[in-house]
Amino acid sequence: MNGQAVHALIPAAGHSVRFGGTTLKQYAHLLGLPVIAHSLAAVMNHESVQSCTVALASDDGIFDELVRPSFPRVSTVIGGDSRAQTVMNGLRSIMDNDPACEWVMVHDAARPCLSSEDLNRLLRVGLEHSDGAILATPVNDTLKLADDGGLIERTIDRSRFWAAQTPQLFRIRELAKNLESALSAGLLPTDDAAAMERVGAFPLLVEGSSTNIKITGAEDLALAEFILQRQSVRE
Repeated sequence: MNGQAVHALIPAAGHSVRFGGTTLKQYAHLLGLPVIAHSLAAVMNHESVQSCTVALASDDGIFDELVRPSFPRVSTVIGGDSRAQTVMNGLRSIMDNDPACEWVMVHDAARPCLSSEDLNRLLRVGLEHSDGAILATPVNDTLKLADDGGLIERTIDRSRFWAAQTPQLFRIRELAKNLESALSAGLLPTDDAAAMERVGAFPLLVEGSSTNIKITGAEDLALAEFILQRQSVRE
């Protein structure tokens, strides 16, 4: 590790439309804690992560009650109408409150199973790469390109395809400038690397683990519980 301090940013302003039910997925219970608590612990337990900001929905009334007591040093900011705007709000808040910050690491609130090994690898390699780096996994399934009617058009060569994960690590001012440019152009990047790629940057792909799952449906909670229990035994 090169000794540089990193600020973690957790966008958590979404309303979990795909999750179903009445509980927001970041606050669903997982081994007795909200999902977001596991995600926060995963990034904040690393020595390079000096501080953390969580971007919340304007009507969030849960974080301070369920999460804040365990993470009193976490800063919060109000997010936006999209993930991209929420990240942008978080970046502005970090730069306002910590002008010396150079690196930011954005991690999904609903990725509670990030392992210390994957995080170590990302930070060790990413902090040496000027365009930043993201965790990702090579695509192993055969890929089919479909036409508008759902018929197979052709098979895609998967050898160069990767599935993006988080955390994603960038120089904060570069990410803020490029994300703001994308938003001003009416674009809504679905991950932070896309904003960098748009201006010709080449973030590094750092191979992560398939266990770094994102909670998208209630059925994912059982798998996340199994993964976290296995990680606990291994560590």
